[in-house]
Amino acid sequence: MVTNSVCLTRGKLGLPTCCQVIYSQFGLAIHQNDHQARRRFVEWAQNDIAVVPDFHKRILFSDEAHFWLNGYVNKQNYRIWSEANPQVYVETPLDPEKLTVWCALWAGGIIGPYFFKNDEGHNVTVNGDRYRAMITNFFIPELNNHDVQELWFQQDGATCHTARATIDFLKDTFGDRLISRFGHGSWLPRSCDLTPLDYFLWGYVKSLVYADKPQTLEHLEDNIRRVIADIRPQMLEKVIENWTSRLDYSHGSHMPEIIFKM
Repeated sequence: MVTNSVCLTRGKLGLPTCCQVIYSQFGLAIHQNDHQARRRFVEWAQNDIAVVPDFHKRILFSDEAHFWLNGYVNKQNYRIWSEANPQVYVETPLDPEKLTVWCALWAGGIIGPYFFKNDEGHNVTVNGDRYRAMITNFFIPELNNHDVQELWFQQDGATCHTARATIDFLKDTFGDRLISRFGHGSWLPRSCDLTPLDYFLWGYVKSLVYADKPQTLEHLEDNIRRVIADIRPQMLEKVIENWTSRLDYSHGSHMPEIIFKM
């Protein structure tokens, strides 16, 4: 079981400006290696920004989330970070009706949403084959409207994302511009505070799609499409600029407070 919580202070647009994140996953400990790996990633990203000032605006950040019809939303990268198990439990519905949604977000817009469904049109969760089919049949064709040579792609290290065939396909498309486990830039586990979809998109969409109390998955899906389509480029630009502020905060003297304290 994973316990999920993020403690944040809010700035303009409701975007968190700094945070203290607490993590607990039963049976999983946080080690000092996580701290060191985080520093390496932040230094790598800041060095690239120093060379290419708009580097952060060229990253396509991607993620999935489950939206339950009853309003319960699971963000797969929500975490509570701690050196000790806080013994917190989260109630979840039994056999819920839900949608599994994927998006890629960057300063220039949002690609998606993509809803994972089987050949019969029934909603399903993600596995390696379904994720690779989405990348092949949906994501890559959507990139035709963009200069792929200028864009990086980020994904987390979930097993369904990092099958050899999927990584090979992404490397064929992006070359060294892949931020992922087995990519040129190794994305960090347990880093929801550095993922724009976690610190902005999913929470923002959740705050709006349940306003009219959708009674069917089709209604919920329509709401998600509408809310995401209505997000303006100016808001996304601020979301991505907020990412650079988070890098600064993580690299500074406050880093231990972000990761390892209750």
